[in-house]
Amino acid sequence: MTTFTFGQKGESLASEAHNAPAPSMVGTSVITLDDLSIEQIRELLDKARYIDTHRKEVAHTCDGRVLATLFYEPSTRTRLSFETAMLRLGGKVIGFAGAQLASVTKGESISDTLKTVSNYVDVVAIRHPKEGAALVAADAASVPVINAGDGGHMHPTQTLADLATLRSRFGRVNHLTIGLCGDLTFGRTVHSLIETLCRFGDVRFVLISPKELRTPQYVLNRINATEDCSYVEVSDLSEVIGDLDALYMTRVQKERFFNEDDYLRLRDTYILDAAKLALAKPDMAVLHPLPRVNEIAKEVDDDPRAAYFEQVRNGMLMRMALESSVLGDELPGFADHENKEVMA
Repeated sequence: MTTFTFGQKGESLASEAHNAPAPSMVGTSVITLDDLSIEQIRELLDKARYIDTHRKEVAHTCDGRVLATLFYEPSTRTRLSFETAMLRLGGKVIGFAGAQLASVTKGESISDTLKTVSNYVDVVAIRHPKEGAALVAADAASVPVINAGDGGHMHPTQTLADLATLRSRFGRVNHLTIGLCGDLTFGRTVHSLIETLCRFGDVRFVLISPKELRTPQYVLNRINATEDCSYVEVSDLSEVIGDLDALYMTRVQKERFFNEDDYLRLRDTYILDAAKLALAKPDMAVLHPLPRVNEIAKEVDDDPRAAYFEQVRNGMLMRMALESSVLGDELPGFADHENKEVMA
């Protein structure tokens, strides 16, 4: 079994949250989480926690606002989460799901679509199969654009959900050994999470994948550039699962493969079942961005270490926090609540 050691213990987010005021997010497009400061991310985590216990108070925060969900790629959870977030804040939603429903079928560019849609709405969430499409959209739009996933590049709001889940389980997002397992080449959620955790520091990454689906070099470079973060690459989940504080499972994504034979050969490489989970720490958290295929056995769902449906809830709460923040719509009672937390 591999052993991992730490330097100085990381502080909890709860104790760090009020060290510095977060700059305003009004009008900010979020293409990667590098577009937000650490203070802003902490504030979003605090807002999401507040929203969860003050649903009625925040129900009219975004009255009169309209969100456009422009999904050029199929999605269930992410699109519904963005839409539900705006509806729960009192706003409205327009959009499309599937490139076949957009004017792209007539030859319209992303840029022209965003320039048009900006006249209708206050904020846009966009998903696109091409890396960099969200940045093109943000450059063209006159309203904030939130990246809901662009190819194999980034998925910042899923990372916010992941951070919220880690925080709820451990009280912090650093001083952890985190295993990421499965498709680490095309998994945009993996890339976003690693890069963001490096900003918090003091994280040990265990990268578990077949050689065909290893982590891209630019992501490894980010870890190497962070003084108190490190990684190991392994192929055997059973060998390292006992060392992990959190295990982030991912599916092998059929839509990213050009050769179906390669997909069929690799799709069942890692399956987390009760037998493997028995090797893990009793308080380890199992995360998954969903949808799953068969990489997590259904028998794991009832284990208290399963946190992936908790991630779904946290994703909606974090998107509520983000949408209201980029619009500049203050959550009723949040400022007073935070002041009381500081005084306490």
